[in-house]
Amino acid sequence: MDAVALALDTGSLPLRRRREGAGSVTLVGGGPGDPGLLTVRARQLLAGADVVVRDRLAPQVELPPDVEVVDVGKIPGGPSYDQRAIEALLIERARAGQRVVRLKGGDVHVFGRGIEEVAACVEAGVPVEVVPGVSSAFSVPAYAGIPVTARGVTQSVSVVSAHLPPGHPGSTVDWDALAKLKGTLVLLMGVERLTAVCAALVAGGRPGSTPVAVIRNGTLPTQTVAYGTLDTAGDLDVRAPSVVVIGEVVEARIP
Repeated sequence: MDAVALALDTGSLPLRRRREGAGSVTLVGGGPGDPGLLTVRARQLLAGADVVVRDRLAPQVELPPDVEVVDVGKIPGGPSYDQRAIEALLIERARAGQRVVRLKGGDVHVFGRGIEEVAACVEAGVPVEVVPGVSSAFSVPAYAGIPVTARGVTQSVSVVSAHLPPGHPGSTVDWDALAKLKGTLVLLMGVERLTAVCAALVAGGRPGSTPVAVIRNGTLPTQTVAYGTLDTAGDLDVRAPSVVVIGEVVEARIP
């Protein structure tokens, strides 16, 4: 068996390709973007894969040349690969005897629809494994010098998907309850709804002077951070992919 290194900017481990045995699916959390934040287990699986089915925000890694890469990234406001089609692809490839790595951004089960893909594989009788990843909810603020909790500042943090705006009938988020909390609030998928979210929090009782940080392309060389408050964040020039941090911890940041 030939040894093939999985090359990453941050170094490499001696890894070997393995092709024997039945097909399987492994859902891998790829972390927030920097390939150096992939776990050791994730790197091993990527090096031994026959096919990598990757999301748009999954880290860019250099794979052995015979690894097939299928990009199923979903573009906000643009064409998207149907979720059921992704599940069917995973099952089809595994049944063909391939080792399939489903590479996701962040952690598999943090707003990543990972449980749906696991359930589909289980129902189809396909061996499936989950490898957790570093969540962008905590790592991106850390890279920007912002602690999501800090002694004497806050003892709690809430992570919320803002994919649906406040007041949307499909949303299960209680924005009034979040507004009454004194802890940190981290929003994922919230840039397009930032104005509405800030307004809802202020309406629920959170002071308009509460600091806000919007971190774009977190952990990557292109990372930028914009600062404001609940009263002014809607006027910031920000774009996805971004992580939004709301709370006094923003003022505790280390530049």
